[in-house]
Amino acid sequence: MSGRLCASILQRATSYTLSSTAQLQPRPVYHCHFSSWCTSKSDQLCVRGEESGTLPQIRRHLCTRQNLDFQLNQVQINSILRSYEQTASVPEFDGRGLNAVRKFDSNQLAANTPNEDRRSAATCLQSKGMLFGVFDGHGGWACAQAVSERLLYYVAVAMMSKQSLEELERCMEHGRPVPPILQWHKHHADFNYRESASLYIEHLRVFWQELLDSEEHDEGMSPPEALERAFKRLDADISLEAQVPLSNDLMKSTAIQVAFAGCTACVAHVGIEGIHVANAGDCRVVLGVQEGDGSWSALPLSRDHNAQNQAEMERIRAQHPPSERDTVVTDDRLLGVLMPLRAFGDVRFKWSRELQQSILANLDSGVDLDSLNLYHYTLANYLTPPYLDVAPEMTYHKLRPQDRFLIIGSDGLWDELGSEEAVRLVGEHLSGIHLQAPVSSSERQLKLGEMHELLLKRRDRASPALDTNAATHLIRHALGTGEYGELCQERLASMLTLPEDLARMYRDDITATVVYLNSDLARPHHS
Repeated sequence: MSGRLCASILQRATSYTLSSTAQLQPRPVYHCHFSSWCTSKSDQLCVRGEESGTLPQIRRHLCTRQNLDFQLNQVQINSILRSYEQTASVPEFDGRGLNAVRKFDSNQLAANTPNEDRRSAATCLQSKGMLFGVFDGHGGWACAQAVSERLLYYVAVAMMSKQSLEELERCMEHGRPVPPILQWHKHHADFNYRESASLYIEHLRVFWQELLDSEEHDEGMSPPEALERAFKRLDADISLEAQVPLSNDLMKSTAIQVAFAGCTACVAHVGIEGIHVANAGDCRVVLGVQEGDGSWSALPLSRDHNAQNQAEMERIRAQHPPSERDTVVTDDRLLGVLMPLRAFGDVRFKWSRELQQSILANLDSGVDLDSLNLYHYTLANYLTPPYLDVAPEMTYHKLRPQDRFLIIGSDGLWDELGSEEAVRLVGEHLSGIHLQAPVSSSERQLKLGEMHELLLKRRDRASPALDTNAATHLIRHALGTGEYGELCQERLASMLTLPEDLARMYRDDITATVVYLNSDLARPHHS
C-alpha cells in the first residue's frame, strides 16, 4: 500500500464518528436461503500489485480516543461481543459410553461483511467421539460454508462400520428414514445450503457406497484415517461439482462459487483415549495444560501451513521443478497471492488454465459470471499445477489428567493472541485464579506515580471475568488488551465501532471454540 493510500484510509478512520444508537447495533446477519440438509479475505487472498501487509502498520494508529470518536458503553460492547456466542453441555455418559468432552464454548466476531469464518460441532452417533471444526474462508464465504456443513458427515461416515453403512444404504434404497449420523450442536444463526442439499446427500451416498465396496472396510476407519480420507474426498467432490452439469442455475452458481473460493480447515476428533487433529491451512488447535503448581502451559496440536513454516515451504517447493523454486512462494504467498499453503477449493491453484477457462466460458446463459463475485486475476508463473492441495497434517495426543481444554481458532484469533497467552486467559477464566508475573527489574525503576498506575492496571487484569463464555472472553481480550495486559475499554470500543469498509483493515474475522475435557477419564481408575 502506498503512503498516500494509507494516509487516506487513516484520515477516513479518524473522521468517522458514531453518534446514534442505531449505528451501534451489531452488524446485521447476512440472510441467504439456507436450511439444514441433515434428513476475501484480504490477508489471505491478495492480487499482486494491490495493497498487502498493512495490518500491523494501521493497527499501531488505533490506540487512543484521538483516532476514533466512539461512544459504545459496556452494555453495547457486550451485546456485540455476545451476539454469536454458544455454550453446550455434554453428558458425561451419552448412552453409548463415556464422553471425553464436558462442554464447549464458541463464538465468532466478523470483520468481513458477511463473516467468512465458519464453525461446526457434532457428536458422532454411529461411532465414538465428538468432532469440532473451524473453517476460515477466503475469496468469499462460499467454500467455508459448504465445508462446514459437509466435512463432518464425511468423517463420521468413514468411521462407521460396514454393517451401519449397509443399513444407511438399505434405508435410501427403500425410501425409509435414514438413521442419524451426527447430532449437530448449532447456533441459532447457523445456516445451510438448502438448494444444494440433494447434491450433497447424493455425493455423500456415493462416498459410503465406495466404502461398502472396499474389502478392507469392516469396523470402519480409525479417526486419523477417516479425517484424512474425508478432507481429500470432499475437496475432490467440490472440484467435480463445479465441472459437471447440475439441475438448475442456482445450484451451478453455488458449485462454482464454492470451488473458486477457498477455505482452510482444522478439525479435532475428541475420543475417550485421545485427540486426533487434522489441519489444512492456518487455523490452529492448542491444548491447555494445567501444571502441578497450578500454572498453565500451551501444547500446540497443529502447525500453521504458511510461509513461516519452513518444512511446509520445502514441501511445496519439492513438488515443482527447481526452476520454480524462487517463484512458487513469493512475498510469503503461494504464487504471490495466497497466504495459506493448504486449503479446500481454490481451484485456480489446482486446475489447469485450460480447464478453468473452459468451465467459466461454458456456464449456462442463466449464470451471470459477474454475480458470482469471483476474483478476476491471472496467476503469474502458473507452470506446473496443481500448486495447492488439502491433504491435512495429522496430530495425535493421548489424554492425560493435566489436559484441561482445547482452543480451536481461526487465524484472526492467533493474529491477536499467542498460544500461551490464549491458554492463560482460558485457564484463569476456568480456575478463577489470575497469576501475575513478578514485577520486573525495569518496572522497579518506575517513579512512584508510574508504579501506582502499573499496580492499578495489574489489578484490573486480575478483575473477575466479564463473560461466562470462554470464547467470548478470548475475543474480548484479543481486541481489547492494553500495554500491561489489562482490558482497555477504549481500545475495545474502537475495534468494534469501525465502519464495515474499514474493519477488515484493522482485524480479521475471529472464530474461537473452547472444548473442556473430562480429564478424569485419563486418571488411573479409568484405565
